[in-house]
Amino acid sequence: MVPSPRPRSVTHTPPPPSKRGPGRAGPWSAFAAVAASCLLLGVPPRAAPQKPPAEFVGSETCQGCHEDLFGPFSKSAHQRIETDQRRGWEGRACESCHGPGGKHAESSAAADILNPAKMAPAAADQGCLMCHLNQSTRVGRLQGGHARSQVACVACHSVHQGPARLGPTRAAALNRACAKCHTSEWAEFQRPHRHKLPEGAMSCVDCHNPHGTFLPGSLRTVAANEPGCFKCHADKRGPFAFEHPPARLQGCRTCHEPHGSANPRMLIRHEQRFLCLECHSNVGLTGNAGGPPPAFHDLRSSRYRNCTICHTKIHGSYVDRALRR
Repeated sequence: MVPSPRPRSVTHTPPPPSKRGPGRAGPWSAFAAVAASCLLLGVPPRAAPQKPPAEFVGSETCQGCHEDLFGPFSKSAHQRIETDQRRGWEGRACESCHGPGGKHAESSAAADILNPAKMAPAAADQGCLMCHLNQSTRVGRLQGGHARSQVACVACHSVHQGPARLGPTRAAALNRACAKCHTSEWAEFQRPHRHKLPEGAMSCVDCHNPHGTFLPGSLRTVAANEPGCFKCHADKRGPFAFEHPPARLQGCRTCHEPHGSANPRMLIRHEQRFLCLECHSNVGLTGNAGGPPPAFHDLRSSRYRNCTICHTKIHGSYVDRALRR
């Protein structure tokens, strides 16, 4: 009988000493010890103390330090927020935009108060749209080009100022404000044939809604859904018995440069015949948009180079299919 081997003794090697040295245990070891003791004793760990919510102090407290802003603000349209009971801002007009001012009143630190001029444009617009979202002039603000380009409301409007300085109202001041960003469009108005914006006879907002619309370029409309051009050029509006399809379906920009052009009548081509031949030509096309001119229209003759000499009603006619009268 072979004797069974004796079991070998197992020696436990102690872990190497921590490199932190004695008395310098890691932060997680202390946290683990406290958590383990809480679990053994059935005591839930103590939650971190929460900061008390900021308190509202009212507009009178703001007036004590910001008298230079409170004076003009009391004459502005935003002063009506001071009596707005429906939204709960009665007596808190300043804090409706800047947030609760309790902490700021104690510390006087700029970091303890909201400043829309230094906030991200999307965050600043949220404060403005709490009141202005459902107004007819701002119905397309979220879809407008200014919102997509991160241009905040405070970039054009001075919230604390009175009615005269809340936003530019005169044509010359409006055009200067728009030209600060839209430099290429303002350069187009320096061409010889243009709308009279540099002279102050009209402004950018006559054709565009700066707060945004659902149309490209934030264009305004007239008579329900007609292009804004017909507000001034009503004789081109119609309806006509015989319509020129580009004028009706594609809009004025098919033939005209709306801001300004080097060509007469703000046309996109220097000569009218080249503009008309973009549609009324059979070069390289089996079926063209408008049909080629008849054979006797010899373009080598100067009498046929200006189409509007005969076709005077190019926007539409009530009596002639050929738009001659």
